[in-house]
Parts: sequence; structure tokens; C-alpha cells
Amino acid sequence: MSYMLLIIEPPGQRATRTEAEGREAYALMRRFGEGLAAQGKLQAMESLSSHAGAVRISHAGGQAKVMDGPFSEAKEMIGGFFLLQNVTREEAIALAHDCPAAQWCTVEVRALAPCFDDSQA
Repeated sequence: MSYMLLIIEPPGQRATRTEAEGREAYALMRRFGEGLAAQGKLQAMESLSSHAGAVRISHAGGQAKVMDGPFSEAKEMIGGFFLLQNVTREEAIALAHDCPAAQWCTVEVRALAPCFDDSQA
């Protein structure tokens, strides 16, 4: 089965680090991903930029709404992800515990699944 480890961090946390600290954190995450790849468990991994340059689009009530970041109401942001393949739920949880980011933010484990199960129809 496939799972995603979502790296959920407080907005602005990256700005509290020195450049050296930021580069070290990034290197730890890259090494973690390389280890997953060597085990055949990694399908993809990416770091995401700050939500300062992000845009949110919605069409609520038939009206298009575009909101430029940063989003002042956001208490957290997705900083990156690891897309795992051929792992069990228990393995994904264990890998989340081992993820370096768990030391400074939250790692959310989510299974990839369809929105609807058409096999029951």
C-alpha cells in the first residue's frame, strides 16, 4: 500500500533558523529520503516553499476567489512530503517516528485511497 508522510510545520519556523541550521535540517531530510529510496520504499519526496508565495483558489457560491499567501489565519503549513510505496500502515508509522522532521514539527501519516469505493456499487 502507499502512504504519504506530510511534514506539517508552523509558519515562520524556517525563518528562526540560521542558514547553516536550515541547510543541516534539509540535509537530514535528504539523507532520510535517500535511505528510504535505498530500501525501495520511496516513490517521491519534495520540500515545499513557504506559503508566502502560495495562492489559494476557491469557487464557493459560484464566485471565484483568489487569495495570495501568506495566509495569516494559517496555524501550520505543509513543508514537504515523502510518498511511500509497498509499506504497511505500521511501517509508515514507524518511518514517521524515524523522520528527522518529527524533532521540530509534526509528521502526519496518510494512506493514499480513492474518495469513493466503486467496488461496493
